[in-house]
Amino acid sequence: MSRIQAIFDKLKHNQRKALIPFITAGDPHPKFTVPLMHALVEAGADVIELGVPFSDPMADGPTIQRASERALKHHVGMHNVLDMVAEFRRSDASTPIVLMGYGNPIEAMGWERFAGLCANVGVDGVLTVDFPPEEGHEAFAHLEKHGIDPIFLLAPTSTDARVERVAMQARGYVYYVSLKGVTGAGHLDLIAIEKKIPQLRKYIKLPIGVGFGIRDAATALAVAKLCDGVVVGSRIVQEIENSTEKDLVANVSNLVRELRQAIDKA
Repeated sequence: MSRIQAIFDKLKHNQRKALIPFITAGDPHPKFTVPLMHALVEAGADVIELGVPFSDPMADGPTIQRASERALKHHVGMHNVLDMVAEFRRSDASTPIVLMGYGNPIEAMGWERFAGLCANVGVDGVLTVDFPPEEGHEAFAHLEKHGIDPIFLLAPTSTDARVERVAMQARGYVYYVSLKGVTGAGHLDLIAIEKKIPQLRKYIKLPIGVGFGIRDAATALAVAKLCDGVVVGSRIVQEIENSTEKDLVANVSNLVRELRQAIDKA
């Protein structure tokens, strides 16, 4: 059983919802990434999405774009990200780690090599924003060969055919993008999410996490009532951006703890 399945099974047994925070590896400096990952777990994270810095993102809003820019100034690449996961694993063998990013850095390394390195350091899932399920059979086969879950995005515009395809190929959980737009957008439509989730569940048996546009405890609670997990990225990255080095970890911990407490009310 994968770490991702194990944590969702445990949460379901305890009637709890997953908190899935996102940070960009290397932001604001590589020395903070592993301490931040541990702080996320201590504050109540169930799964960590670790962003791989990329120069030309398609789905990321300005906040996460700036996070990638800060990381790239320190020359953080895929090898550095994998080293960070390996360091994290020295003292945390149970929290699932999902790498989230774009296909180019993986293509440059080669999917077979990438999957093997991910398995060696303890990556549990990979979400490539620009690799739809129709176009990545060989790539996803390398991940599954090494026991790594391919995570897919679905959107408000996803057709039944796309949802059915994702249901067949996805492992771990499915990430539902709650709005039409980029990360950090502020127009969360809870009514639309409430209508869409039952449609997705006609095909998808895996847990469904919802992200994009969740910015505070109130929206985290509202979303948690509708799905299996809440993904929060831009709001956490914004906290990183606005913090000094001295209070960075504490500020992020406090924010994630507030989100955890809110989600637990669901």
